[in-house]
Amino acid sequence: MTITIEKSELSGCINAEPSKSMAHRLLIVAALSDGASKVANIAPSEDILATMDCLRALGADIDLHEDGSSPAGYSASVKGFDPACALPAELRCRESGSTLRFLMPLAALSGARMRFTGSERLMCRPLGVYEEIFASCGISYEKGRDYVETSGRLGPGEYNIDAGISSQFISGLLFALPLAERGSRLILKPPVRSSAYIDMTIEALSAFGVEAERTDNDEILIPGDQSYKAADVTVEGDWSNAACFLAMGVSVNGLDDNSLQPDKICKEHFEMLRRGCAEIDISGCPDLGPVLMAYAAMNHGCVLRGTGRLKLKESDRGSAMCAELAKFSVETELSEDSIKVGCGLKEPAAVLDGHNDHRIVMSLAMLASLTGGRIAGAEAVNKSYPAFFEMFARAGGIYRTETKSLMEGSEV
Repeated sequence: MTITIEKSELSGCINAEPSKSMAHRLLIVAALSDGASKVANIAPSEDILATMDCLRALGADIDLHEDGSSPAGYSASVKGFDPACALPAELRCRESGSTLRFLMPLAALSGARMRFTGSERLMCRPLGVYEEIFASCGISYEKGRDYVETSGRLGPGEYNIDAGISSQFISGLLFALPLAERGSRLILKPPVRSSAYIDMTIEALSAFGVEAERTDNDEILIPGDQSYKAADVTVEGDWSNAACFLAMGVSVNGLDDNSLQPDKICKEHFEMLRRGCAEIDISGCPDLGPVLMAYAAMNHGCVLRGTGRLKLKESDRGSAMCAELAKFSVETELSEDSIKVGCGLKEPAAVLDGHNDHRIVMSLAMLASLTGGRIAGAEAVNKSYPAFFEMFARAGGIYRTETKSLMEGSEV
């Protein structure tokens, strides 16, 4: 889908999209609970639908239904399953790295053969942490172009984890190991990346009656033989998806200033970039990389540090944004773990490329609202924020698709 965006001034107020990161976590722990739970305020993005499909394949009963009392319009009723009794299954992860990494340890609790499928790009993302852990447990591990297949049982123990690649491996073990017969200990090898996401997982566990203790010396102690208890919970607003609108001066209702989400720091970073050419470390909030690059180009430029992991996302985000900013006549310098961004936007003559990446598309839409422009592959927003262009229009954005007429400030 190609979107044409005309110069338009965004303003006003919209409601926050539910946090995709927390929705994954709450759906998983609800599916592990004995009894029926309700997870309110769900947005049916591609990633969340992938997690629900995979949990169903393992044995959970999940009903996603319209809910007028939920800000996003949907809630999920969840009846839990016993992962120790899960039968061999195929788990279709689509393009969701969270789904794949969160569920691999859970699927290994039964010892059954499990096949995870997904896009080639997904299977190119790092999984070596699990490959090493599974080898130490005698779990077979086979990886192909578009699948990973495992067979064998994950047990309790002491696990040394390279925490510099992704916190998702740690979260995956945190979901599974409380159900083991004995306690476990996770030893996190520094640097610990995206540390706040680990705390978000522990918070989700606690909401369903499960304990895990994070110590001061980069260890996590997980008591064994625990059980998840059914609960009714509500997904909080998403700071990551709100960032593009906040950058354009749009107010976003439903964001918790006390949230554990690391991307709430976006407001502080935007203020730094408004004041001048700032140097910002994004190693703890890599999802903000594209929007910060776009915002810097709108203002005084910047130097981003800790950008190495951007190449491991849905696209090589650093390289992708540099390529697209060049179409706006913005100079950039890309290094192994840093990116320098210039400023001075001009209307792009070439069609912008969304790179099959939701965060790239949203950042380009923000820029195109200032200059005008066309974005190919705009449907990538469905991965995390299906209502993005609806909210863009409500905030005053002017756009059209190849098959729809121009609309301003209305739903499309």
